[in-house]
Amino acid sequence: MKSKSIETFFYSAAGVAAMAAILIAVNLIAATTRFRADLTQDKIYTLSAGTKAILAKLDTPVTIRFYCSQGVTPSEDAIYLRTYAGRVRDLLDEYREAGRGKIIIQELDPEPESDAEDSARLDGIEPLTLSTGDHFYLGLAVSLLDAKQAVELSPDREQMLEYDVSRAIANVANPQKVVVGVMSALPVFGTPANPMMQQMGQRPSGTQPWELIDELGRDYTLRQVPLDADRIDDDVKVLLVIHPRGISDAAQYAIDQFVLRGGRLIAFLDPLNIEDTRGQNPMMGMGGSGASTLDKLLPAWGFSFGTTNVVADLNFKMQLGSRTGQPTEAPAFLDVTGAGLETNDLITGALSDVWLPFAGAFSGKSAPGLKETVLLHSTTDSELVDALMARLGGGDAILRDFKSGGVEYPLAIKLTGRFKTAFPDGRPATGTNAVEKPEPGLKESRGDNTVILVGDADMLSDNFALRREDTPFGSYAVSMNGNLSFAGNAVEQLAGGENLIAIRSRAVADRPFTVIRKMEADAQAQYQSRIRDLQNSLSDTEQRLNDLQQNKGKDQRFILSPEQQAELDNFRKKEVETRTALKQVQKDLRRSVVSLQTRIEWFNIATVPLLVSAFGVGLAMWKRKRNAAG
Repeated sequence: MKSKSIETFFYSAAGVAAMAAILIAVNLIAATTRFRADLTQDKIYTLSAGTKAILAKLDTPVTIRFYCSQGVTPSEDAIYLRTYAGRVRDLLDEYREAGRGKIIIQELDPEPESDAEDSARLDGIEPLTLSTGDHFYLGLAVSLLDAKQAVELSPDREQMLEYDVSRAIANVANPQKVVVGVMSALPVFGTPANPMMQQMGQRPSGTQPWELIDELGRDYTLRQVPLDADRIDDDVKVLLVIHPRGISDAAQYAIDQFVLRGGRLIAFLDPLNIEDTRGQNPMMGMGGSGASTLDKLLPAWGFSFGTTNVVADLNFKMQLGSRTGQPTEAPAFLDVTGAGLETNDLITGALSDVWLPFAGAFSGKSAPGLKETVLLHSTTDSELVDALMARLGGGDAILRDFKSGGVEYPLAIKLTGRFKTAFPDGRPATGTNAVEKPEPGLKESRGDNTVILVGDADMLSDNFALRREDTPFGSYAVSMNGNLSFAGNAVEQLAGGENLIAIRSRAVADRPFTVIRKMEADAQAQYQSRIRDLQNSLSDTEQRLNDLQQNKGKDQRFILSPEQQAELDNFRKKEVETRTALKQVQKDLRRSVVSLQTRIEWFNIATVPLLVSAFGVGLAMWKRKRNAAG
């Protein structure tokens, strides 16, 4: 018996040692073999195909310096930033793996008065000031040979993180500025001052370029393109069309061939352009001068754009100042927030709101071979209203006759795919070549391309995008919305080529409790329903009281009749009952949420121990059965 116990002990010890040796061997082998499996629903830990294509084209190593402060005083915001920095570090590991030796990651801790801090400042990385007063550095510097670009890191822009890093890599790999053409009926480049007025002692009448033009000019080579151009230069990669009022057929043909050659188009159309009619009599400006479209091109892509109607939306309406100084409702002056933004697209994914004054809607279905993505849209509580009424009648007239169409109107769309010509017969005849044979042109794009169409052009004007603030140090422009960011994102994405366009917005790693949110939404809907019932009951009672008041004599106007008193008592009773029911709904909601969260917590806590215990019991029973059989 003693011999058997010793034998069992040695066998057990040998088994444990063998198992340990096997585990060590497996770990050593696994250390030399890299394998990752992304099991998240949105593949948030996997690089996009566009990023991999950019890395595959690198022939010279790219260095990414990752600056992250480590020695700051622990605080809530410091912990928050370090947690985000950990996710950035994981993403950079993906770049290192996919780069196959072409991506070099250097992590630096910019301690005060250190060489790393000097390096961060030279790379354009500015520190954040925490609540404790400490400086926290968090940023990237991407460099290749003499080209360098800084990348700001912010948790608020986490969805754009992969795009920002890949864009920086693409920019340093190809440092030459992209040529962006600008075609517009508006003075977006400003107007020169009149020297005669200055000589006469009057103030010059010239205007400055729009802020949009100044911002784009810092990153791109801008080129003005006239509205009657018969060809777009081959070196223009992106064409920005802003309110093309009066555009000629020849220019639309030039745009058509530009798109078919692979050029990217961003067109801001407008059914009622305020900047174009500013200073004019509104009645005179409604003859068509305030509207713009691309009437020859849109049908070939499957769409039309109304130039007589604008979109009014009860959920996106703004309050504007009136002549009396009192705010007035403006349902046709849209403040498009999250409910109308496409969060999965890089152009709109990080925006919070976009202002669209008197915007038009697109209708139709994308032509075969094209895919449509709606970037901006109204809610279902919207309708199309006459542009003249919206301009002259104001918000009160719209609200008085408002009838919801139950349709989400597309306000901005992105088309991708293979485009076909809108001029199958070739170049359109003009007064100079009417007798000539039309010039044959391209009939279809050779590869996939992208066109972005927006139903408003006023959104780009300084008057609707910026607020000027005067300070002792000068005048500064402050963004009031995401309008210029929308335009900048669109140009940036299309100027970056197919690979940057293919990069998706990375999903947020936070996974919400969808069941809990569904319960909250249901309870909230019930809550709002009760509120509406209470408001309707109040309105009915007030109407009933008014009717009773009208039927009384002049000498009894300030005395409650028995009928009025009964109505008031009845309403107060209903009000108390409804408020009691609302409180009960809230209690039931909190009770259900707490119960569900408790069940989930206990499930998470108990699952692993139960599985281990079940495995141990099963193993013991299997050994006992085996020993009994032996």
